[in-house]
Amino acid sequence: MLNTIIVPVLTGLALFLFGMKLMESALQSWAGPRLQLWLERFTRTPLRGLATGTVLTAALQSSTAITVIAIGLVGAGVLTFPRTLGVILGTNIGTCLTTELIGLSLGGIGVPILLASAGVWLASWLAGPLRPSATQGPLRSIRYGSLAVSGFALVLLGIEIMQTIGPALQSRGLFAWFVQEAQTSLLWGIIAGAVVTALVHSSAAVIAMAMGLAAVQGIPVELGVAITIGANVGTCVTALIAGMSSSRAGRYVAWSHILLNVGGAVLFYPFIHQLVSLSALLANDASEQIARSQTIFNVACSLLALPLCYLNMWKRLEFRSQ
Repeated sequence: MLNTIIVPVLTGLALFLFGMKLMESALQSWAGPRLQLWLERFTRTPLRGLATGTVLTAALQSSTAITVIAIGLVGAGVLTFPRTLGVILGTNIGTCLTTELIGLSLGGIGVPILLASAGVWLASWLAGPLRPSATQGPLRSIRYGSLAVSGFALVLLGIEIMQTIGPALQSRGLFAWFVQEAQTSLLWGIIAGAVVTALVHSSAAVIAMAMGLAAVQGIPVELGVAITIGANVGTCVTALIAGMSSSRAGRYVAWSHILLNVGGAVLFYPFIHQLVSLSALLANDASEQIARSQTIFNVACSLLALPLCYLNMWKRLEFRSQ
């Protein structure tokens, strides 16, 4: 069990998380000086905030990062609470890009991508150091862009390693019991996805594990979708922690994020089988079905909640928090 399950899972998860953090840090270092300006300029309406949150999250590959930044800007008085509502909805849509890319099963090209991006990064250093005052320029973009691509390659390698545990898991009675219980009530999968995501602080890692297990028939697609929905709930923990140390308006941002994800999970739980059937029309294999299901789930939840962002009650709530 140690060599066939525990070591591959820990190794793959470590590579995945390191790759995600490397990609996130590189993109934030590149976009950081302009990120606050973008949020201030493009969040005047909830619809524009949704579009901005979607694009920034897809670019930075981290919904948590954008949510925490929004909480910080509200706490500092740079943004108002109502202007962040659309951004929060957009982060859930933008985060789907990661799982959609994972669903393409690109694990086999992870090593070539890593070697190529590492070579570009090394060449950027040989071209000369960055000036401390340089916030733009092709050299800076190439250097941080190659680091981001290297991080994505590590994500692919981590997933490929985690997928090797499928046969070993199928031979374990405890895992078979869990799958059997989850087929009786998919609430088990939602709870597992939420708890594990809260522990590792990465919904993408948990969803990637579910996609990997489904790809090798370790779990049914329905259970993978339930774990995915639970992962969306578990990712709220980081926002809640950030909100606790912020102002009252900052806590409102954190709670709006929690209400969106928990409300979406409650709304879609009775329709998981229908969600799987719909995703089967848009994807060929189990891994892609889970990716499509998450995209449908997040887009639908955000679009359903968008009209609520225009209610005047949020402005009154903002006034009371001052």
